Amino acid sequence: MPRPLKTILPFLGALLGAASPMALSAAEAQRPNFLVIVADDLGYSDLGAFGGEIATPNLDAIAKGGTRLTGFHTAPTCSPTRSMLLTGTDNHKAGLGSMAELLAPNQRGQPGHEGYLRSDVATLAELLGAGGYRTLFSGKWHLGVAAGQDPHARGFQHSFALLQGAHNHFGRNLSTDPAKGFAYTQDGRPLSALPANFYSSDYFAARLIDQLKSTYSGADKAKPFFAYLAFTAPHWPLQAPREDITRYKGRYDAGYDVLRAQRLKRQVELGLIDPALAAHPPVQKNGNWDALSAEQKQSAARNMEVYAAMVDRMDQNVGRVIAELKRTGQYDNTVIIFLADNGAEGMDIENGGLSSIRQATARADNGLENRGNANSYVGIGPGWAQAATAPSWLYKAYATEGGTRTVAFTSYRGFTRKGIANAFTSVTDIVPTLLELAQVPQPQGSFQGRPVTAIRGKSWVPYLTNASERVYAAEDAVGTELFGSRSLRQGDWKITDLGDGQWGLYNIAHDPGEVTDLSRAEPDRKAKLIKAWDSYAKEVGVILPNERIYRP
Repeated sequence: MPRPLKTILPFLGALLGAASPMALSAAEAQRPNFLVIVADDLGYSDLGAFGGEIATPNLDAIAKGGTRLTGFHTAPTCSPTRSMLLTGTDNHKAGLGSMAELLAPNQRGQPGHEGYLRSDVATLAELLGAGGYRTLFSGKWHLGVAAGQDPHARGFQHSFALLQGAHNHFGRNLSTDPAKGFAYTQDGRPLSALPANFYSSDYFAARLIDQLKSTYSGADKAKPFFAYLAFTAPHWPLQAPREDITRYKGRYDAGYDVLRAQRLKRQVELGLIDPALAAHPPVQKNGNWDALSAEQKQSAARNMEVYAAMVDRMDQNVGRVIAELKRTGQYDNTVIIFLADNGAEGMDIENGGLSSIRQATARADNGLENRGNANSYVGIGPGWAQAATAPSWLYKAYATEGGTRTVAFTSYRGFTRKGIANAFTSVTDIVPTLLELAQVPQPQGSFQGRPVTAIRGKSWVPYLTNASERVYAAEDAVGTELFGSRSLRQGDWKITDLGDGQWGLYNIAHDPGEVTDLSRAEPDRKAKLIKAWDSYAKEVGVILPNERIYRP
């Protein structure tokens, strides 16, 4: 059973401590609201509060006034992370052992690799809804597209959802099959069209604000809410309103090597990294910035300008949501959690990548002046991505720190741990944390008559209230696998496999960049961690792909 809420909110202790289970409804409105915001492919250092130069005043204010979780980890890509976020269990248990679009031949039809949320996991929306919460969703779903798999079917009472993953941010169709388009639903009903002025970040925020407003009146107005806002920014294709792009003109002309150095310097100044510890050197297939032609530099700089504009616009929309919470007096009683779903995207989509991406790129107008418009289709590529993930190794799709250590922070007046918090944490921890704060028990093997998988994450409440100095014990082992890239973390130690079957051993406390492989110096420790990973893989049902489908 969760700890009493009075340990988190002393000023409610007497009220809730004296209430019997039957009388808790009188204190219903005093349970905290929850706002979880997810950015798509956002880099670790993109926000100002994490070392970036992009204008993100709204997110920075929340982060600096709350707790920056510098040891937060996700899966290496989006839908597996989202499955863990909503279920509190491993992505292989939740049905996203691989992305639906990228299943290897030997994974198709296998348990844990369905490509959508399985019925034997209970979502956070289902659990909180049953516990008396209003449940709201707006944005990217990416956890199932068939009937019975959308947010409305998985516990969200109000929803506006892009069912798939990447899409045109202006609502245009650049898919392989022009007749197919992208599927949107509202409260479970398919939408046939989007408004003419659609832009993803604007519209997702607007719909969530509408949902908040609609629940302020009527029979449910006394209930607390769980709101999940899932942006698709700054995921490719890089597209943004022209006025936002213009503000960054020329900002990135010095290149990604200079930007990386600038951000590392600011991270040191902010106390986010120890200057004595080595950052992993970037891995560039085509050399550093100086190796590019003048035309390549110009195009690359423009891509980063668009990317920055997308992050800027997302921040503006977070500001709109926060303003609504403050207008209605809900802000002070709302737990805010912000995270990116994986490391920055390092795929060079203009010169390779998946076949569907190559086809979309071929149909696009990627002329210099058109980049960022609705009919362009570009990404930032590995150079800018590694500026964004520094000091870590690599980026999205890898189980390295660069692929799985992401920007995250939380803010709530009941949390006494403020500033920078370095403990290892996982995206699976969000479910047990919010359940504890909501005084909703974790399911014990079943939920509403169906069997459900146990939650694997750990609550942050003891850590955030300074009752504990860590979330995971030194002996706890946390594994990761996607596309054959694997890792296991145990205390300060980690083993990492890029996907070639070769394990490296790293002490993350002294080597957060995974620079120095200690396999030869610590063979017994490495063997112990490999054994722990084998146990994890067996327990959650990892099926290593027999073909490498995804190559960044």
